[in-house]
Amino acid sequence: MRILVTNDDGIDSHGILALVKSMRRLGDVIVVAPDRQQSAVGHALTVSSPLRATPFYRDGAMFGYAINGTPADCVKLAVTTLLDHRPDLIVSGINHGSNTSVNAIYSGTVSAATEGTLMGIPSMAVSVSTFDETHDMSLSAEVAFTVASRLHSLELPQGTLLNVNVPSIPIEDFKGIRVTRQGHSVWEDSYDRRKDPMGREYFWLTGTFVSVKELPDADDLAVAQGYAAVTPLHYELTNFAVQEKLKNVQW
Repeated sequence: MRILVTNDDGIDSHGILALVKSMRRLGDVIVVAPDRQQSAVGHALTVSSPLRATPFYRDGAMFGYAINGTPADCVKLAVTTLLDHRPDLIVSGINHGSNTSVNAIYSGTVSAATEGTLMGIPSMAVSVSTFDETHDMSLSAEVAFTVASRLHSLELPQGTLLNVNVPSIPIEDFKGIRVTRQGHSVWEDSYDRRKDPMGREYFWLTGTFVSVKELPDADDLAVAQGYAAVTPLHYELTNFAVQEKLKNVQW
């Protein structure tokens, strides 16, 4: 099996190394990932500047290609141009920070997997619920392996990916994998108003994550309870109920 691994935390992240080691148990792995932090860039593509693919080495061995672009750029460039063979799977992660509920909309990690499935390749995203760079990725890597080993045989429809979120808990407290839906929790955003050393004003995004618990099968609730959440996501954005209503409007 040929597996393309990418992420949005950058090719030198702790999470992508753990994911690569896990995916090597399934087949041949090639990494094409951003050369720097690209969190929360969503599904952005680079269209007004050139992309460069720079060989990236770990411990003296070729690890993959570092791209000066977004996660979606990485997948598109890899599949169409860089790789000799079309990958059988695309796995994006392991991201630091959950991509449950509304976070999935902004996530570069999820968007990389979205690009993969739009290209007709079984794809998944993996995230862990901590921003601690020193966090032990063993549990997340094992969950990623378990889901990825089944992904190809699931025959998901084109346009659907699996969004996997793993709790940042000791492995002995892990309760297993639960199939979930995207939750309704949201961010109450605000901006800190600050000044730089020159006295010029700037703004820094902050906010509070408001957990909505009325959905017992929500992804963020499952993670909070000690489960890894596996959520099938698709990007058919049409609101069909409203579409039918609009058909009756005299325009």
